[in-house]
Parts: sequence; C-alpha cells; structure tokens
Amino acid sequence: MSGGVSIHVVDVASGKVAHGLSLSIERLEGEKRMLVCAGQIAANGLFNELSDCNSMLRPGQYEVCLDVADFYRAQGQTLPAVPFLDVLVYRFGVDDSEQHYHLPFKLTAWGLSCFRGGA
Repeated sequence: MSGGVSIHVVDVASGKVAHGLSLSIERLEGEKRMLVCAGQIAANGLFNELSDCNSMLRPGQYEVCLDVADFYRAQGQTLPAVPFLDVLVYRFGVDDSEQHYHLPFKLTAWGLSCFRGGA
C-alpha cells in the first residue's frame, strides 16, 4: 500500500469493529479547516470513504473526529449526561505523503489507544 491514510476502529469492549461509528477528517491550515472526508466505519472496521479522498492528503496537520458517545448510545450503552468521551479529536501530522499512515483506533466509551502503523 503506498501513500495516504487509512483508519480502522475496533470497539475493544465488545471485541467487534465499530461498525457505524461516524467520523470526519479535516486538514488544518493555520486558523482554517478543510473537510477532507466524512462518513462511517464500515462492517470491515475501515473508514472506506477515505480511500477516495487520499489524493487531497499532503504534508500537514490533520484531525480525525470520532463521534464516540453517539456510537455507544446507538449500541444501547447508557452513558452519563456529560460523557467522558463525546467527540474525540485526534490530531496527527503527515510529513511524507509518499508513505502510508495507518491509524488503528482501539476504543471504549472510557478510553482510546492509537498509533501510527503502515510505515
């Protein structure tokens, strides 16, 4: 796999992919934000829409926003009125657009783990 970004999300509390979790990715340009892509995690755990948007990714800063609280509420989980994780914002940088940046999110309603894979 060459260049671009891919995202995979697993709900580690259930041991299943976070199918249906809504998310977006934006490019940060100073005070401006540019929407790169928005959609939902597919049944395979991947953010498939992102593959169509990878041509827009160049070196710079990006943010992934994951709608964590909405996802868990849709799964029937009772969360506090003010959830610990609501919209989770994960900022990352792309230095070399020829490399592949894979973001494997492991998540619960109470925590998150992510690292850069695919180097």
